[in-house]
Amino acid sequence: MTKPDSKTDLPISEQIDRKIAELGDWRTQTLGRMRQLIKEADPEIVEELKWMGTPTWSHDGIVCTGESYKGKVKLTFAKGASLADAAGLFNASLEGNARRAIDIGEGETVDAQAFKALFQEAVALNVTKRQSKAKRSA
Repeated sequence: MTKPDSKTDLPISEQIDRKIAELGDWRTQTLGRMRQLIKEADPEIVEELKWMGTPTWSHDGIVCTGESYKGKVKLTFAKGASLADAAGLFNASLEGNARRAIDIGEGETVDAQAFKALFQEAVALNVTKRQSKAKRSA
């Protein structure tokens, strides 16, 4: 699922396709693969572009962002510090109280099943928090 963007006629998914393709190197393949895993993990995920065009995936709140730097692709989970991360995928931003990230360098891969499980855990946390907030408001 994609949110419409009023700044262009292209759907967000196509804007993200272009943004990833423009990287033009190993990061294109890496971020593209991680995006595909995200969509497999949660077919209801909402894709957005935020913060100067950063691909962002949301389900009842932001789940993660996909940033690209010269030497890495970084997937930052908004509530990563609250996740169990059973496979130990988080390897960056470990000192914060909220976020955790996975940095992927050239030639590195992330275990697909472990990543999808982590992503689903993050979605479940967002859903649970939204449901709890809704009960308190009622």
